[in-house]
Amino acid sequence: MAALRRWFLLTGLLWVLWPAAYGAAQSLQALSAQLGTPDRQTQQNAIIALGMRSEPAALKVLAALEAGKLRVSTSGQVLIMGSDRKLRDAFSGSAVTPQGALSEPLVTNAIRRAVTLSVSQLQLRSNDLELRRAAAKVLAGGAPAEMEPAMRKTLAGERDPTVRKLLRLSLAQLDLTSEDARRRVGAVKVMNELGDPGLKPLLARLLEKKSDGSYLEPDAEVRAEAGAAVTSLERKELVFRVVRDLFYGLSLGSVLLLAALGLAITFGLMGVINMAHGEMLMLGAYSTFVVQNLFQRFAPGAIDYYLVAAVPVAFTTCLLVGMLLERTVIRFLYGRPLETLLATWGISLVLIQVVRLVFGAANVTVANPSWLSGNYELMPDVVLPYSRLATILFVAVIVAFVWYVLNRTTVGLQVRAITQNRRMARCVGIRTARVDMLTFGLGSAVAGLGGVALSQLGNVGPELGQGYIVDSFMVVVVGGVGNLFGTLYAAVGLGAINKLLEPVAGAVLGKIFVLGFIIMFIQRRPQGLFALKGRAAES
Repeated sequence: MAALRRWFLLTGLLWVLWPAAYGAAQSLQALSAQLGTPDRQTQQNAIIALGMRSEPAALKVLAALEAGKLRVSTSGQVLIMGSDRKLRDAFSGSAVTPQGALSEPLVTNAIRRAVTLSVSQLQLRSNDLELRRAAAKVLAGGAPAEMEPAMRKTLAGERDPTVRKLLRLSLAQLDLTSEDARRRVGAVKVMNELGDPGLKPLLARLLEKKSDGSYLEPDAEVRAEAGAAVTSLERKELVFRVVRDLFYGLSLGSVLLLAALGLAITFGLMGVINMAHGEMLMLGAYSTFVVQNLFQRFAPGAIDYYLVAAVPVAFTTCLLVGMLLERTVIRFLYGRPLETLLATWGISLVLIQVVRLVFGAANVTVANPSWLSGNYELMPDVVLPYSRLATILFVAVIVAFVWYVLNRTTVGLQVRAITQNRRMARCVGIRTARVDMLTFGLGSAVAGLGGVALSQLGNVGPELGQGYIVDSFMVVVVGGVGNLFGTLYAAVGLGAINKLLEPVAGAVLGKIFVLGFIIMFIQRRPQGLFALKGRAAES
């Protein structure tokens, strides 16, 4: 009897340890070659054995199998087909000529599941942090029960907080299906601690009832923990949603500020209703597109820096166009707001048509540089794109630049003097015509910088500026005509209000509410948030 028990024990150990022994006894080349066998069991054993190997080439072979790029010849060659359709040795990477007939391993659902399991095991053991994070992220979406031992072993020695968090989440989801109520309670506590609102449906299901009135979760303690966790996650979800809406409101406000900042100069300080202001945004965006194409053609190695070069190009282009418009059209229409509105509206149509003739009517794409691609996850459901963060920072720099020009330079002093009392400024020797030209050019140049930023947020087309002109006027009027900081407060405030209203009332109804608010605000305070000071304001 004792001999029989020893025989059963030995047989069980061999059954458990067979895949490891099987994989260790064979070379990586031989194991990989078995992936091309028509026998599914042999193929699965080879996949499992590859997942236990430490060589980096094992991960490469399994990834090629999963992608459908692995080929095995009858002579035992293991080849990977590249994007150029050329076959290369899976281990050396060199191009080779196949010896014998090639076969492509058939990847069934069972094989794909085995490959995913083995790839995740290899990635979790990798020294590459990004590979470990990628594997943990995949497992957090639903790990197979067979991965539990490997995940617990990795978690014990893992130091990266992101990988640890994802592994704990994966194990908690597995524990939630355990028959042990203690493990289910622990899983609920871990999910509550991690604070991901996406787990709320999983926990809420524990509180559901069957058709006979009994709970799906039989243990009262587990239900109590689940109820507390759902309430906690709902509060966190509300906080995350408010933070997300405030960020996107700030982002929208920064875009409105970009569009309105130049208008605050031309309309606020000069009294010119410039309906062609939106087209200055468009010219700035197309200047960025032209610079991008020049870099792609003449300096492809420095393409990541095209945006830096586009800033002075867009600024100079729109400055010259604005000064030209002021000298040829606007200077004859000062003090006649209706006529400036009609004239600049005609100019906007001309500029749109010129751009259509030069660049075509279709939208063009301005690609983000590599350093502006991607995003930063501040918290669950709150993702901050680098392009939006850069736009907010860029707006801050532009506001500081305009403030410096208007408050710390001779031209700015003259602009403020003319704004307060044009006749007196002329009497003390200020060349008002020259200052008007520079001021209109500066307003147009600032709009061109706004076009550079807008080119990073979406496609560029001939009618890019049309979507911002009305909102820009509203921002300037609410902030106070001619007041720089009033424009800043109005743009950020209206952007935040608009984004906070959208989830409640919808995009269209939210816009209507904002417009109604602006109308009532102007009725009560026609001068805006900050009234213009000086004799011009009193007249």
